[in-house]
Amino acid sequence: MRVLLVYPLFPKTFWSYEKILELVNRKVLLPPLGLVTVAAILPQEWEFKLVDRNIRAVTEEEWAWADVVVFSAMIVQKEDLLNQIRVAKQRGKRVAVGGPYPTSVPDEALSAGADYLILDEGEITLPMFVEAIQRGDTSGIFRTTEKPDVTTTPVPRFDLLEFDAYDSMSIQFSRGCPFQCEFCDIIVLYGRKPRTKTPAQLLAELDYLYELGWRRGVFMVDDNFIGNKRNVKLLLKQLKIWQAEHKYPFRFNTEASVDLAQDPELMDLMVECNFDAVFLGIETPDEESLQLTKKFQNTRSSLAESVEAITRAGLRPMAGFIIGFDGEKSGSGDRIVRFAEQTAIPTTTFAMLQALPNTALWHRLEKEGRLRGKGGNINQTTLMNFIPTRPLEDIAREYVEAFWELYDAHRFLDRNYRCFLILGAPKCKAPFKLPTWVDLRALLIVVWRQGFKRSTRWKFWHHLFSILKRNPAVWEHYITVCAHNEHFLEYRQIVRNQIESQLTEFLAAEAELQAQQSEVNQTVKSNALVS
Repeated sequence: MRVLLVYPLFPKTFWSYEKILELVNRKVLLPPLGLVTVAAILPQEWEFKLVDRNIRAVTEEEWAWADVVVFSAMIVQKEDLLNQIRVAKQRGKRVAVGGPYPTSVPDEALSAGADYLILDEGEITLPMFVEAIQRGDTSGIFRTTEKPDVTTTPVPRFDLLEFDAYDSMSIQFSRGCPFQCEFCDIIVLYGRKPRTKTPAQLLAELDYLYELGWRRGVFMVDDNFIGNKRNVKLLLKQLKIWQAEHKYPFRFNTEASVDLAQDPELMDLMVECNFDAVFLGIETPDEESLQLTKKFQNTRSSLAESVEAITRAGLRPMAGFIIGFDGEKSGSGDRIVRFAEQTAIPTTTFAMLQALPNTALWHRLEKEGRLRGKGGNINQTTLMNFIPTRPLEDIAREYVEAFWELYDAHRFLDRNYRCFLILGAPKCKAPFKLPTWVDLRALLIVVWRQGFKRSTRWKFWHHLFSILKRNPAVWEHYITVCAHNEHFLEYRQIVRNQIESQLTEFLAAEAELQAQQSEVNQTVKSNALVS
């Protein structure tokens, strides 16, 4: 059996980082971990080819070669997924589809022509698919309510990836999250009981990456890396030894809940393993909104103090913010900007709230008759897909202005500088390596643009020399994050253009609807007078 694994295109998003990737001559931030895991679970006597469409298109030779085409996609990739299903069917191929988006909205993949839906978690449903193929079934839907034991998950087929195209590798230690945030689809897809691999299992994955020659960053893709703190600490104690023995070939970052700040031992272990950044779901500084959306873990301690504790431990904070919660008061965008400034979080994702399919938020809004349009999208260039409790126009305008302010070149440099002044120094040291020409070129471009060409020039040099004097152990990390704004300066304009365009369409449609309703009311009134 010849299996072609295809990963659909991402639109431009906060995480696409095109301008940064151009600096280091790479095309994509992260690889499709789901597909290389699928390839490891399927029978190894089958043949596999993988095409990440974010790197290149599928060739006609690859289409012709395949017996079955397997797609995996997240919601943000749905447009290209549906298009590529149709392209595969036009070539007479059997198509199998899985991943978070088809699992949440299976009917859309079926409508596009998918033959097999491999939903939920593949450790259970992929063997069902294999049995169906071996029986000669030409279609099927494979689902389960059971959550698999991930200690049986094999080492992903990293060998199928085009390493040179990626900036970082992805691995996964756990699935699931113990919390109950109303808007989150992670607990719907993977449950609230975090399941983890064994330390030996994860180290075997790192061994394979090392054997294949990987020596750059590794992103731990867990939606909450510290969901099972006991098991994470067991892993980190062994990972610390592995990293030292291999002379720290990998730099890690991950996502975690903000209660990480209350566990100094855990933060220290992470830094000792060469973790240097962590993404935190802050969402909003408004405690009423956090309570309403059931993000209780963010209300138990001061958010500002938690961010500072994480930073001082040596983990650069990245943060996610959301605008548009029910009951939210005017000025939410300004409050988010002030919080980011107060806590000196350099990189902040920011989006309008979306009701994702089958989440608690989705079901509540559906009962209230407030959903509008189909599905949801986690991209930062999408209007809300439900009727909020304050005017959508106000939320959208606050959002655009806040996004614009957050990524003003001067404000970004200042936040970055304040963060790195207090960022804890690394606790492990990799052997010195001469920088590559690609790295030197990237450095020179950033220095030219921010230190000479732009109005930030004096600020750039002041901050850099101050970091070199006051916290010299983090200067390289500091420069790397300075480079991030090469992406955001362009992306904030994309956000403004697309949100304002959608808002104009929305307001025009609303005005037309009101005019039609007014006409109907007038007709009813006239008829009443006549009668």
